[in-house]
Amino acid sequence: MANESRPCPCDIGDRFDYGGRGQEVQVEHIKAYVCKPASTDKAVIVIHDIFGWQLPNTRYMADMLAANGYIAICPDFFVGQEAWKPSNDWATFDEWLKTRNASKIDKEVDVILKYLSEQCGAKKIGVIGFCWGGAAVQHLMLKNPHLKTGVSLYGVIRFFEDRSSLLHPTFFIFAEKDDHIPLEQVTLLEQKLKQNCKVDYKVKIYPGQTHGFVHRKREDINPQDKPYIEEGRKDMINWLNKYL
Repeated sequence: MANESRPCPCDIGDRFDYGGRGQEVQVEHIKAYVCKPASTDKAVIVIHDIFGWQLPNTRYMADMLAANGYIAICPDFFVGQEAWKPSNDWATFDEWLKTRNASKIDKEVDVILKYLSEQCGAKKIGVIGFCWGGAAVQHLMLKNPHLKTGVSLYGVIRFFEDRSSLLHPTFFIFAEKDDHIPLEQVTLLEQKLKQNCKVDYKVKIYPGQTHGFVHRKREDINPQDKPYIEEGRKDMINWLNKYL
């Protein structure tokens, strides 16, 4: 259940000088960031974007989930390979991405599911992900029977655009002005989900927003964007509350 005194502490995602409320742990061959509320049997796996599991922005989101009553774990799904850095040459990005496939995370997810179940007492587990991680969420919603629900935040559609028979309720969050995900792709995804999906799903486009808006750091937030950023965070929490 959400913490009723602070039903959605969205403000914690607006502090970039933020060390995190959780701790780093080693789960078999994977490093992970974990943040836990006092007592719960519900957990959410947080899948990072190309900037990796240590990005403060992503840890805000994990801490926000914990403040809303979920065990939140953000594993290093690059498993020790370097995350992308803003200073890297974008001309090399496609080569870099070839060794970090969003559909090749099943082994790591199984390890994390076992940890959440055996070490944390989790009985209901969902997943959220951003960008690269959003695509990974779609992959997991298509095939992993152990997850209850997922939220894909500006997941890169082209990775899995030909597959839409989801196993679990899935919420897709997109930005209207996303340079990486054209609205035609979002429309096509909606059409395919309508044709093929037998579970609950939702596709929502947030007006005027750009890629990465939900986990944006404070200094990059324009005042006119803040209501949509908070709405996106609340929508994410509400979807998880509904299905976990």
